[in-house]
Amino acid sequence: MLKQILQLSFCRVLLGANVLAMLCGGVCDVRAQSTTNKEATYQNPVLWEDLADADVMRVGDTYYYSASNMHYSPGAPILSSKDLAHWKYIGHSVPVLDFGSAYNLDGGSAYVRGTWASFLGYRKSNQTFYWGGCIDFKKTYIYAAKAAEGPWERHAVLDKCYYDAGLLVDDDDTMYVAYGNTTLHVAQLSPDATHEVRSETVFTSPKEIGTLEGSRIYKIKGNYYILTTKPANAEYVLKSTSGPFGPYTSRVLVRDAISPVAGSGYPHQGGIVQTAKGDWYYMAFIDAYPGGRAPVLAPVHWSADGWPEVELKDGAWEKSYPLPVKSFVPTQKHEFSDRFRTAQLGPEWEWNHNPDNSKWSAGNGLRLKTATVTDDLYMARNTLTHRIPGPASAATVALDISQMKDGDCTGLALLRDSSAWVGVIKEDHSYKVVMKTNLTMSRGWKTANKGDEIESTAIAGNKIWLRATADIHPGAGRQAHFFYSTDGSAFHEIGKPLVLNEAWPFFMGYRFAIFDYATKSLGGEVIASRFDISASR
Repeated sequence: MLKQILQLSFCRVLLGANVLAMLCGGVCDVRAQSTTNKEATYQNPVLWEDLADADVMRVGDTYYYSASNMHYSPGAPILSSKDLAHWKYIGHSVPVLDFGSAYNLDGGSAYVRGTWASFLGYRKSNQTFYWGGCIDFKKTYIYAAKAAEGPWERHAVLDKCYYDAGLLVDDDDTMYVAYGNTTLHVAQLSPDATHEVRSETVFTSPKEIGTLEGSRIYKIKGNYYILTTKPANAEYVLKSTSGPFGPYTSRVLVRDAISPVAGSGYPHQGGIVQTAKGDWYYMAFIDAYPGGRAPVLAPVHWSADGWPEVELKDGAWEKSYPLPVKSFVPTQKHEFSDRFRTAQLGPEWEWNHNPDNSKWSAGNGLRLKTATVTDDLYMARNTLTHRIPGPASAATVALDISQMKDGDCTGLALLRDSSAWVGVIKEDHSYKVVMKTNLTMSRGWKTANKGDEIESTAIAGNKIWLRATADIHPGAGRQAHFFYSTDGSAFHEIGKPLVLNEAWPFFMGYRFAIFDYATKSLGGEVIASRFDISASR
């Protein structure tokens, strides 16, 4: 009983009494990684956030991780780590999604397009990082930077789609790209990485395997390896002893492994990386909707005949393994806070499509001017999003609403293809706080329903605090709840819970989203003075 009381007390400190019942369910799981154990361990998922299609690599003593983020801008987030288990956001490889007007929500939208299943590589000869990805199934864009943090610049555009691509910089400095779906190819790039020199088919998946995609290519001890995924339950490895163009033979790397997270899918699709002391690890992801696809890490051992094997226990991907770099054991954190004190947003933030940069600023809070006249949240520009840390989180934003115009809508949303929000609408020079739900998209990712106002109440004053909680444990029936406060202390639930959509086809998981749009005319604005996330683990 004493243990439960202490845990409940911690939940109240972490999340606030008003969201305790929903997120803690009586006892809050907040086990932090030990920093004093002789055998320090890490927990899977290493990041309970939506970070799919990992390409992971090491340069010196630092590991880098590149992920998909599709229609969110900037594109292709990059994280860094000193131990493969504790990661921080450091930047994006694609500064702006300048692939057409739809990416600006101009004349259409680019939902479920953009940056996906791309490659990240490093070339020692010119000390340059390269990112590459196929956009809209048409062309491959390559970006380059001298530091993973950036600045990144467009390096080349190839008039060919390198689908689900991986990059190898060989010992002789030649750059190769493995790519394809079921029929897999290897392309050789020109020395300046601006065009293709050669491309060959290297492997065709047999009927008994079916679809293969998500290629990653490596050279290890003179052999060439391509990791490739059978969605959504297996990873295969191809091996060539004759060169990058094969021939290749195949084996299963991992198949139907029991996930370390109850209710989620099988670990698959990712890459391998070697530590400075020579150990190998495989970073995969699990389908963990409604939250998205979260990365999991496991050790890799090598057979006597040169094949990698993932370390499982009785067919299960373990919940914890020994920390890869034991000399580096930081304190584990499950919170995020931003006061918007600098002109640049931190790399944790991403806009829904490209923003109109003339309509926002930061430095003394986040100032959002209305950028779109619309009654459709899915078509409103300058909606700022943040991934939801799992398995349960509460996000709170403080807003100054004194400069809103009649018809303006601002608030905090749970954003996906089925969404809801809590916010403020200004009507007839008065304010009301509103909970709106049933915002939905069709499978073609067009707006199907602009939402229904479930509850509203008049408020006075120029400031409002909005809160949303989200339970993103994998599975059906998970809920989000919505709250407001006029003093920043006493929060009141409003409307009804949103039952989160756990279907996968939208690919990206739910996000917290701050929005401000006009329904009548532009000119209004709001200021977010702070944004805070508390999460359990």
